[in-house]
Amino acid sequence: MMINEIAALTSSTDGVLKASSTTRYTVGAPDLGGTQNAAEASFTEAMAEVSQGAIDKVKQGEAAAIAGVDGQASVQQVVEAVMAAESTLQTAIAIRDKVVTAYQEISRMTI
Repeated sequence: MMINEIAALTSSTDGVLKASSTTRYTVGAPDLGGTQNAAEASFTEAMAEVSQGAIDKVKQGEAAAIAGVDGQASVQQVVEAVMAAESTLQTAIAIRDKVVTAYQEISRMTI
């Protein structure tokens, strides 16, 4: 099932994310003179949030497909949910590939 593919995606990126956990990449809003600073998020936290969102979207697609088989959802609802899940899965795979490529490029750099 698609959930297993996402779980495999998440587990395969865990090693990369854990390897980069000692170095934190932070993103913050520029200081515009306000009284509150924007909350900083690490790269690892951002990737974990994106991964969880992808897993949730795929689960929704599978639930819609099951509801369609049971006759509880229309064909249009099933198709829309499955297409969204497929798009999310393709995006997650593309992100994973980019992260792996970046990691490989960094590991090939001479010090």
